[in-house]
Amino acid sequence: MATLCALGCLYLMLSRLQRARWIEDTPTSRIRSAAQGLVELNGMLDAGGHEPLLSPLSNKPCLWYRFRVEEYRGRSDRDSQWRTVEQGVSERPFLLRDPTGTCWIDPVGADVYPKHRRRWEGNQRWPAESSAAKGLLGMLLSKRYRYTEEWFMAEEPLYAIGWFESRGGGREAVDLDAISRQVISSWKADYPNLLARFDRNSDGKIDLEEWERVRRAASQSAEKQARAAGQAPVVHALSKPARRGLPFVLSDHHQDDLSRRLRGKSRWALSGLAVSAVLACWLWLA
Repeated sequence: MATLCALGCLYLMLSRLQRARWIEDTPTSRIRSAAQGLVELNGMLDAGGHEPLLSPLSNKPCLWYRFRVEEYRGRSDRDSQWRTVEQGVSERPFLLRDPTGTCWIDPVGADVYPKHRRRWEGNQRWPAESSAAKGLLGMLLSKRYRYTEEWFMAEEPLYAIGWFESRGGGREAVDLDAISRQVISSWKADYPNLLARFDRNSDGKIDLEEWERVRRAASQSAEKQARAAGQAPVVHALSKPARRGLPFVLSDHHQDDLSRRLRGKSRWALSGLAVSAVLACWLWLA
């Protein structure tokens, strides 16, 4: 047990220290001029035209939330403990806005460090049900629960580091042949309409000369689609990097404050590593 604790503390120490180094060493980019790949951004939280989310425990309007419900279990002081019975995190994207533009943030898989955090206790599995527990007898017979909720609010600062990609505005390579094949496949799915358009001799089938006209028409349609895609507005997005080991961190703490917090957690993990390593050695020798 002490060995597992030591390994866990070692992982926490190294991972928190590595995240702090990424935050300190990565230069901040502007959205409009950011390179494709790993990018650090600073801006303001924005709903992007969506209605605010409602946090599930306190119904607080927000752009992102994470919650946990724990139940107190145990009949004596020795085996009493809190056990998680409900937990969840929102996955809806939101916007980061800086003076040069906006970037969609996909929070799935992010290491999130919010400054808004609340913990309280109650006697119902969901806090909204607390009003249903009436009378002294109901209070005595009810269980004990602990609620933890964290959230991001609109129009507050956001620090983000993750994988930056831009789409639209003619940035993507266009495969006209592939688009043409897709167009022809969609036309063939409605074969009577295809015959009505290209069967010039009305023999109920498409001959070689008519198929050549189909291909030319599909190529022209593919070129129109490519031009329309090139004129579409550029959309920027930040998400979890596909390559392991690269950071994806979101926080409404100031960048320097977040770095200090991570280094502090790394030092606490180092202390835990030292204690658990000494204990493991003592147990092994004993």
